[in-house]
Amino acid sequence: MNDVYTSPLVERFATREIAEVWSAQKKFSTWRRCWLALAEAEQELGLDITDEQIAELKAHLEDIDFDKAKEYERQTRHDVMAHIHALGDIAPTAKPIIHLGATSCFVGDNTDLIQIRESLELILTKAVAVLERLKNFALKWKDLPTLGFTHYQPAQVVTVGKRACLWTQDLAIDIEDLEDILARLRCRGVKGTTGTQASFMALFDGDSDKVRKLDQLVAEKLGFKSSYGVTGQTYPRKVDTLVLRVLAGIGESTHKFATDMRLLQNLKEIEEPFESTQVGSSAMAYKRNPMRCERACALSRFLMVQPLHSKFTTATQWFERTLDDSAIRRLSLPESFLAADGVLNLYLNVMENPAVYPKVIEKHLWAELPFMATENIIMAGVKKGGDRQELHEVIRIHSHAAGAVVKQEGKDNDLLERLANDPAIGMTLEEIHASLNMEEFVGRAPMQVVEFIEEEIDPILERNRDRLGVASDVRV
Repeated sequence: MNDVYTSPLVERFATREIAEVWSAQKKFSTWRRCWLALAEAEQELGLDITDEQIAELKAHLEDIDFDKAKEYERQTRHDVMAHIHALGDIAPTAKPIIHLGATSCFVGDNTDLIQIRESLELILTKAVAVLERLKNFALKWKDLPTLGFTHYQPAQVVTVGKRACLWTQDLAIDIEDLEDILARLRCRGVKGTTGTQASFMALFDGDSDKVRKLDQLVAEKLGFKSSYGVTGQTYPRKVDTLVLRVLAGIGESTHKFATDMRLLQNLKEIEEPFESTQVGSSAMAYKRNPMRCERACALSRFLMVQPLHSKFTTATQWFERTLDDSAIRRLSLPESFLAADGVLNLYLNVMENPAVYPKVIEKHLWAELPFMATENIIMAGVKKGGDRQELHEVIRIHSHAAGAVVKQEGKDNDLLERLANDPAIGMTLEEIHASLNMEEFVGRAPMQVVEFIEEEIDPILERNRDRLGVASDVRV
């Protein structure tokens, strides 16, 4: 359909797999699974529900007549009642017991939580796939020295792999948050209109134990270990905030990574993949724009603000519930997951085959290394009998002069040559170069990479090993 607006998250960014989780088919077929779970549990606990009624519900989990449901909704102005009637038309024997004792949030909220759970599983799988690629990248380049930056000004030397570990650690924190929220997620269960379970107490003639058992049975049938102990009409809307915070965290991590990559691409040190027929600019044919990382940053910004929606919704739920949560959650929940999927898909794609240019990295490093090496030169000069304070002053003067040549004349950094030509230093150029041991400049960076991977990243990958093997799908 090209004559009406459709979400770019579906058309351009998210994968079909997660879009299907939030589809109308998935939503309303899950409503029917909730009704089936309720009927089965009620039958098991002694209500007069027949095997024929259960079988009829099972037979019609997927065959939804959306046109008929829309017609019923036009009449009733109520989506749950519309789908009850639509199901009742094709399951007439079961019709009297559909939704027995339940409120609308029984199907609505439990389905939301099922969709959230399935989406979190997909997001976790993709995040783990990215983590594995980051690990491999960090190990591959753990020894390659590169110029470190603080304040985006040249600082001390790091390695390409050590820098990649910063990205890796951010995502590892997100993965642990994903694992945690999945472990804590529960269903709403069967709580009734205001959470008191009064309707179910009436159905079971005041048998509190059976009503409590009903809640547990339904939770298990829907794939949860338990339900939230107390609710109003809805499950606690704060749960949405916790979920969206985790997704926003993925946005934070990806934005930091993608921004670093955009800066590195400008420096021509590392580039995101660029396909043989890809066009960087409609005007400037030579351009290799970092469009994947730019897109990742854009979607990440969208993702990072999503928890605000839920914060406001949670804060304004008067007493047991108000319905002003409904419309915004229809947007914020699915679109947050679609955005998170799109963001991780881009991250995965970039890390599948980033281009690293060691010669450019070395050139940039040596343009600044003479300044960083002055302390080593002072120490070497002292060992040859020089005075530390005198050497410091000589080097200070030459450093400022060399800096002026670089900035004002655009020439290469000639500090080392200046020092070699100054008798006060007392060292040849060869001796100066010999004093510059690169291993001393990178410190423990290579070892840190190995230790970090073995101690923190490998355990995450090991407990998620069944999730590995995912490939990216960047369509535009």
